[in-house]
Amino acid sequence: MPAKTTLNAKNLETLGAARLAELLIEISTGSAVAKRRLRLELAGAQSPKEAGREVAKRLTGIARARSFVNWKNRKPLVTDLESQLRAIREQIAPADPTEALVLTWRFMQVARPVFERCDDSSGIVIGVFHDACALLGEIALAAGTPPEALADAAVEALRDNCFGQYDGLIAILTPALGVEGLAHLKARIEAQAATPVPVPPKADWEVVGYGSGGATYAHQMEERARQSMVRMALKDIADAMGDVDAFIAQYDPATRKVPKIAAEIATRLLAADRAEDALGFIERAEFRDRAWVPEEWQAARLDVLEALGRGDEAQAFRLECFQRGLAADHLRAYLKRLADFDDVAAEDEAMAYAMAYPSALSALQFLVHWPALDRAAQLVQQRFSELNGDHYEILTPAAEALSTRYPLAATLALRAMIDFTLHAGKSSRYQHAARHLAECNVLAEQIDDYKTFEPHPTYVARLRRDHGRKSGFWGHFA
Repeated sequence: MPAKTTLNAKNLETLGAARLAELLIEISTGSAVAKRRLRLELAGAQSPKEAGREVAKRLTGIARARSFVNWKNRKPLVTDLESQLRAIREQIAPADPTEALVLTWRFMQVARPVFERCDDSSGIVIGVFHDACALLGEIALAAGTPPEALADAAVEALRDNCFGQYDGLIAILTPALGVEGLAHLKARIEAQAATPVPVPPKADWEVVGYGSGGATYAHQMEERARQSMVRMALKDIADAMGDVDAFIAQYDPATRKVPKIAAEIATRLLAADRAEDALGFIERAEFRDRAWVPEEWQAARLDVLEALGRGDEAQAFRLECFQRGLAADHLRAYLKRLADFDDVAAEDEAMAYAMAYPSALSALQFLVHWPALDRAAQLVQQRFSELNGDHYEILTPAAEALSTRYPLAATLALRAMIDFTLHAGKSSRYQHAARHLAECNVLAEQIDDYKTFEPHPTYVARLRRDHGRKSGFWGHFA
């Protein structure tokens, strides 16, 4: 049983309404965010209409604010925005979805003035607006908004999508738009496509930036934004209508050969039961460097081959994908489709392939995560000189994984990082390197045979001889 002093709703109820009200007044003193939240709750208790007035007033205040928001004072803004959105969703929408829809559109319009004065490098603020955008679909459906009016509102929103706040809007609104709304939306966007931004007299050209090609003007930027909006909207409408040919039409023939684009097209053709057409786009893709093949293209090719009943080719391609970059997922899929006992031999061959892979660090990472720790230990000992100690993100987890059963290999992984840090004079890493050396001390008690490598006392003595003046390191080790 939790103590009666534990902070939870049940225990707080015992204080009574009067005492809780006094505490809320006390706690909210000096906190504008808390006060606004309380006022919003009071308004909602009166009626959804009152809550709506409170939300509208606050959104106006947020839009008019001019103070810059950085990472230090971002949390109050996020809390404030979330409170307004919660009120719309929970207090207003159930009783009056039409009013809630108006307020949600108003909420989304606040995005531009907010981002013009906000550092959102963490992506927290845009996340709130994406939640609000998703809410538009739910409320529009509940409100029974006329499809054409909803489509018109969507067009205006997409034209204002300068910060990505409306990303995914067409898919979100599709259930509420229906066939009629999507057709009207498509017509509106096609009209936008046929209406380029007017070019003003040259004397009125406004410079907004400079690049390698010279000055960039405001009307040029506006035209690029228009073209981008049209292209993306027509693709989303094609998806919503299930019209794969309209989707393909948004790409010129050269762009259709870009591997990721070819994969997008093939995926949609496959969903439309046009596997042969999908394979054509996949096979026509062009690569600048076959050493790096996008995962999306690989996955699409495998799906298409399977759909066409070409399982042997798919298996061969899975093995090729594994061998190209030691892709564990492709290897697991390959082994899963082999007959009993064949998979054991194939796995052994794959581990041997990994052991000889050109990049020792990539091989080590693969073997540790597979896991094949015995092979990983062998690799560390056989290719120790190839282990670049700068890659602590691979070597640290490898040392941890190997430490229980393979203390020598774990020690060597730690030594690689220690040696790099000291030889390169990376003083910011001295504390970590000292900790690694202390871990080597512990592992030394489990090692009877160092093979061809220096025993631990000899290694430490050499470090003291070669790096004895690096007090920043030895101070942490002591």
